[in-house]
Amino acid sequence: MSDLFRQTASLPNTDYSAKDIEVLEGLEPVRKRPGMYIGGTDEKALHHLAAEVLDNAMDEAVSGHANRIEIRLEAGNIVCIRDNGRGIPTDPHPKFPELSALEVILTTLHSGGKFNNAVYATAGGLHGVGVSVVNALSDYLEVEVARSRSLWRQTYSKGKPTTPLILQEGATSRRGTSLRFHPDPEIFGNALHFRPAALYQMARAKAYLFKGVEINWVCDPSLLKENDKTPQTASLHYPAGLVDYLADQLEDRAAVTENPFAGEATFPNNQGRVEWAIAWPIDDFANDEAGWISSFCNTIPTPQGGTHENGFRQALTRALKDYGERVGNRRAAQLTSEDVSGSAYMVLSCFIHQPQFQGQTKEKLASVEATRLVENTVKDHFDHWLGDHPQAGTQLLDHVIVRAEDRLKRRQAKEVARASATRKLRLPGKLADCTSNIAENSEIFLVEGDSAGGSAKQARDRATQAVLPLRGKILNVANATIEKLHANQEIRDLGLALGCGIGKLCDPAKLRYAKVVIMTDADVDGAHIASLLLTFFFQEMRSIIDSGNVYLAQPPLYRLTQGAKSVYAKDDAEKDHLLKVHFKGAKNVDIGRFKGLGEMLPAQLRDTTMHRDKRTLLRVFIKDNEDIAQFVDRLMGKNPEARYNFIQENAPHIQDIDV
Repeated sequence: MSDLFRQTASLPNTDYSAKDIEVLEGLEPVRKRPGMYIGGTDEKALHHLAAEVLDNAMDEAVSGHANRIEIRLEAGNIVCIRDNGRGIPTDPHPKFPELSALEVILTTLHSGGKFNNAVYATAGGLHGVGVSVVNALSDYLEVEVARSRSLWRQTYSKGKPTTPLILQEGATSRRGTSLRFHPDPEIFGNALHFRPAALYQMARAKAYLFKGVEINWVCDPSLLKENDKTPQTASLHYPAGLVDYLADQLEDRAAVTENPFAGEATFPNNQGRVEWAIAWPIDDFANDEAGWISSFCNTIPTPQGGTHENGFRQALTRALKDYGERVGNRRAAQLTSEDVSGSAYMVLSCFIHQPQFQGQTKEKLASVEATRLVENTVKDHFDHWLGDHPQAGTQLLDHVIVRAEDRLKRRQAKEVARASATRKLRLPGKLADCTSNIAENSEIFLVEGDSAGGSAKQARDRATQAVLPLRGKILNVANATIEKLHANQEIRDLGLALGCGIGKLCDPAKLRYAKVVIMTDADVDGAHIASLLLTFFFQEMRSIIDSGNVYLAQPPLYRLTQGAKSVYAKDDAEKDHLLKVHFKGAKNVDIGRFKGLGEMLPAQLRDTTMHRDKRTLLRVFIKDNEDIAQFVDRLMGKNPEARYNFIQENAPHIQDIDV
């Protein structure tokens, strides 16, 4: 404590009194802490200055007082934005009669005509700081206002007027506000410059958002680089609004539905309105990052989303689930917002009174009522759209259900992967694991039932051979829903035992055994179980087939004995061959037929099927240039007619059937 006291006492003796308290006046806070108002002093913040001025011009257009805006990028890092709206008032301000309303707006924080709905029903600039911040952070700003056939002009620097408000000589037919400014190098440095492409895209997005405005873009040709595709001049006007915006983003990509779901609607009680357009591209439907959304509130972009986006997603999900219930598709109940909108391309624009944003940069909408307004309004329209377009509705429902099933598969695979990471604690209870931890030297036998499992466990080499008994015939994954697959205990146990993950997360490098051996009875039921297991591996773990890790055991069906001599046959053909070769002319040959692996003595099972030096294993592989997926779907899939036709086609070729 004494050391701390001495250290504190040794610091320079400074007085801390009332004279040390600073009071920043006017626009001084903006220049001292620009990050509080525009998010920083980087390139993004620099372009935010232009966005603030353009937003004011758009507010005039949306309120019905302007239909043309010009944005011009000049040499020397100068931006000029002009509209043909009403023009900022130039008469003396009632509270500050020595100043014009224009000067009050440009030099005073929290001043403007958007704090109530009397002048602007909906507006993007709500805090009264936008244009004054631009003025504060510019070393040169020129404003011209054309009102009542008169033209007024005034210049500023670093937030302070450098000239009085001057009435220009002669009458003018112009109307509106023109604001031309140069960002202050003291704030942004000399290296940062406006990018033509960024400003052009900003102007283009605004034109999409309001059908009634035409935005003219002009760029000094010296600012366009050789490979820059930004036009020097352009007239931006999109009569279809957000539908044009969506088409531009999709380019030529095919969508699930022929036409996007698009529309506009007014909120109840004149609380604002909403516009939207959404399409579901066919490609990359299972990719969580394939979707795209661009949302706006009062023409202000909200890249971080917010309550209006939440309401939009909820509306789509609720409506599609209700549609699934109406058409009798029970799988629709599993849909989530991620399934419905995760891969969609969406544009959303809402206009509400007095919206609340997170921060001055307005990147996220926080108005609580926006969720309810957007959700209820859009859901009602989506309900009608699905009902009026049943074919599109069915196609869309099938599309998102497939996406939902893929999501659940991936979630299950992650759960299995996490569980396998702690497999020493959470391995399936029926698994008799080997003692070796080296995958290259170990193998696992998948057997049917506890009886066969008991024999196999006694016959195995405990050091390198593991045994997992499965209960009867496992689930046919080719025609099962993802919920059944996820809930099936046998499949979960199998995934945990192998430890390599399921579905897209399946990694052969993580497989706990070099050989996965399917060992079933040598009869029709055994063949069926083997087929079900192979179907599972093909659909959910194909990579371990491709890497050569899956095998079929060849247990015997018959045991031929005469005296002390015993031989085994895997099928009728081999039995007949052995009788002719090994027991030629012999009498009283005892032919025993195994009903299953469980009836074999452990020593017999070891010598015939499990001993590495005596057994025969068939490695499973997929032939090149063979449409195996179609073949598996035909035999094991959801369409029984395809299976029946296959049987009818091949039945004439079968002579002996082992039943």
